[in-house]
Amino acid sequence: MSVATALADPFSQPFMANALLAGTAIAAACGIVGYFLVLRAQVFTADALSHVAFTGVLAALALGWDLRLGLFGATVAGALLLGALGRTGRADDVVIGSVFSWVLGLGVFFLTLYTTSRSAHGNAGVSVLFGSIFGLTADRARTAALIAGGVCLLLLLVARPLLFASLDEAVAAARGVPVRLLGFAFLALVGVATAEATQAVGALLLLGLLAAPAGAAQRLTDRPYRALALSCALAVTEMWAGLALSYAVPGLPPSFAILAAATAVYAATFVVRPPRRRAHHRPAPPPTRRLEERPARQAPGEP
Repeated sequence: MSVATALADPFSQPFMANALLAGTAIAAACGIVGYFLVLRAQVFTADALSHVAFTGVLAALALGWDLRLGLFGATVAGALLLGALGRTGRADDVVIGSVFSWVLGLGVFFLTLYTTSRSAHGNAGVSVLFGSIFGLTADRARTAALIAGGVCLLLLLVARPLLFASLDEAVAAARGVPVRLLGFAFLALVGVATAEATQAVGALLLLGLLAAPAGAAQRLTDRPYRALALSCALAVTEMWAGLALSYAVPGLPPSFAILAAATAVYAATFVVRPPRRRAHHRPAPPPTRRLEERPARQAPGEP
């Protein structure tokens, strides 16, 4: 078999083509969303929403609803709830921890209800936990790509004010930036991205796809827009690498392969991290010179 045939073989498989289409768009959205999560110190929010996603799916299964309705409805509603309970649309650790524990309890309730009343589709909950990107149909892959592309577009449209509000919230509010509204809009997009990433790597592992590329990008550059582009590029590359590795090794789950690639890249940044630029300050004059230049004090009564 020639090299060209070997490279073209994965694209001839419908399941691989669907996974590449949906995975590329989902990874790009996770890279952009993840950068702002890391920049705003809201990574724990994504962890909480991963459990919200699983609870939403269990609720949909127990009630006989469409899984995507429970998935997207729960994550977006959960994200907005976190923003409403937090300050200026940004939830703190206490709020996230409280909602986190409540959601886990609710998930146990729906799991019990689902297993005792509707056990015909037992694999659905497992696929949400660990992802099923190779099981996406062509229609679902196109829908996932369109939704993820919309998330990327909306985030790029608000990137400048969101970046301003993330770096200096007080100054941004003083300059007329709607900080609270931006916080809610960003959290809603985080909820959508979380629901999309659940289809690729599962609810248990999606935090790695959101945090690892962004964390690596922040370690490699200090410039925000360059880091944003690098985070997106790293996430897409890691998605491709994971899918290729899982295709080459059939027994390897794609979610594990994707997260293994993301973890390897992040670990590599500790070795190849470029040196930080040091600011050059003008040396201060020696103390003796400053004392000589200081005018002498006049004694009281002297002219």
